[in-house]
Amino acid sequence: MRARNAAPWWLPHGVGMKKSFGSSSTSSIPTLSRRESLNSMDTLLRGLLLFGAQHVLKKTLFYYPSAIMIKGFICKVAPSTNERMTSGADVNHSTKTNSTPLRAACFDGRLDIVKYLTCHKADIHLANKYNNTCLMIAAYKGHVDVVSFLLRNGANPNERALCGATALHFSAECGYLEVVKELLSYNAIFYANDTGMTPIKSAAERTQQKVVAYLVERPEISKEEQVEALELLGASLANDKENYNISKAYKYLHQAMALRFSDPDRPIMKPAVPPIPAYENWVETQTLPELEAIAGNTNSLHMEALVIRERILGVHNHELPHPIIYRGAVFADNARFDRCLELWLHALKLRQKNHIPVVKDLLRFAQVFSQMLHVGVQVTYVQVIEVLAAAIIELERNKEKLAKPGPKDEPETVMVICCFMYKILDEIESNLTTTLYILTILTKLMKKCNEEEKFNVRRMVFALNQLQLTLRNGQTLLHLACNAETPVDDFHTNDICKFPCAETTRLLIRCGANVNAMDNERNTPLHVIVNYHKAISDFLTLHSIITDLTENGAHTDIVNNKGETPLESSTTGSVAEIILKTQIKISLKCMAANAVKVNNIPYRGLVPSGLDEFIELHGKGIERWETYKAELNTL
Repeated sequence: MRARNAAPWWLPHGVGMKKSFGSSSTSSIPTLSRRESLNSMDTLLRGLLLFGAQHVLKKTLFYYPSAIMIKGFICKVAPSTNERMTSGADVNHSTKTNSTPLRAACFDGRLDIVKYLTCHKADIHLANKYNNTCLMIAAYKGHVDVVSFLLRNGANPNERALCGATALHFSAECGYLEVVKELLSYNAIFYANDTGMTPIKSAAERTQQKVVAYLVERPEISKEEQVEALELLGASLANDKENYNISKAYKYLHQAMALRFSDPDRPIMKPAVPPIPAYENWVETQTLPELEAIAGNTNSLHMEALVIRERILGVHNHELPHPIIYRGAVFADNARFDRCLELWLHALKLRQKNHIPVVKDLLRFAQVFSQMLHVGVQVTYVQVIEVLAAAIIELERNKEKLAKPGPKDEPETVMVICCFMYKILDEIESNLTTTLYILTILTKLMKKCNEEEKFNVRRMVFALNQLQLTLRNGQTLLHLACNAETPVDDFHTNDICKFPCAETTRLLIRCGANVNAMDNERNTPLHVIVNYHKAISDFLTLHSIITDLTENGAHTDIVNNKGETPLESSTTGSVAEIILKTQIKISLKCMAANAVKVNNIPYRGLVPSGLDEFIELHGKGIERWETYKAELNTL
């Protein structure tokens, strides 16, 4: 277990909280502040290594487990490492992710350090927690000299990571041809990884033309694999954001088709696949004349390419959606919103099918819907409702992950779990805010919806409210809909989504949102809206939201952490105060609860348990009694 004075994982960088690690040693151990620079870290590690304080070093690296940190240390102080090695430093010491100093040196391509460490018995076979070896990381970074050294010293070119990939995969997909050649000279095998990707397919999917051109000539590659690689390369070039080249795309597609029919007696025919609506129900060309007929039609080539990629990669490949999204974005830039949405919805389904987070995807939809409404292009109910359904699914998954983060009782995983939860909270905040945008857009369309469609919307919003998810500050969707400080994305979204929004607030309330929900400061939506500073220019919004809240059960006497009711938190003489006073209808039940609280009357265990929470909403003690009586007198 970690000591009580350990630096929390969430402590911001630069806070001077210090940690003393060693308790078994009688000597004084230096403490380390997170404020210290990398140079200070170097100094500390030098001392620990020189004095052989291995137990302290291991604990230090618990808090600084990054291979990059070790890499920086090694690369800075390598010229004087001899004294460390002779003092008994463990050259194979690993971080919590099982990264070693040798692995860090391989990452950075420091052949001199790699040689020195191996001369001092550094184990080149040690892999990290993902079974990524030193050879794999050197191949991934393209350090051919390091790769050659490791291979000469017995590194296994066919060792496989947990994902099934080998060093050949990593070098091929990154386009390092010389590394690929070196690995093959040591009998590297063309394995497929867990997603069915071979090194040549990985290179083709990443548009690595030189690597593909070399590998298709290798005797290990069958004719069918050659065809598939050339088709995938051409299809990827036709829709790649960074390496788009339609002429080369056609060249490789033509080369692949010619190869299919190179033996007239045994042509390699394409498998039949069902047409996909998002790709305009495009049917792949089957012969050279058919392909040549679309040579001058870029849209046809784009659709041909998307169909080919989905056929070869399969719907479960995580790389499949990227070009689909890119092609949709190009359509959006050319105001072809209909085609953009068809492609993006297809990509959204693919990602959710494979449980890939769709935070950015959902935001893209909010942006394009807003752009369409702003320029006067029709947005259909069906499209928006499909995105809302996806947003609800995503939030449900976020909630499930938050509830089951992992084995919390294992100390070595605590930091990883905390970081994981922090990431999930980030996703929840982004997804909640984007969902609010979608709801706001939906309110613009509901006026033209029939009763069945309206019912479907309310059913979905009810399910959304039932999730009871909030931001880190405790604000619910209803809080956000009432809050002028709700962040609004500035890429088209802010043209349509403005808060507070009366229509969105009304929709949430009618679909079961808790009007008395409190954030971390105990502020209710009513507390939030009464502090709206544009009350005069936006009187109708203010009046509508306050009225909707109070008429649907919002308590006007709930107090926040400052001990203020919504009326007390509003500016004296403000429009909000005037409106709220006309809406105050304090029930006998509220009066009784307030009297209990302001007079500090014991009640727990003396009243039905269901009343405990209700009483807690009212008052913070005797200091509010005079204010409360004054409120009653104004009614």
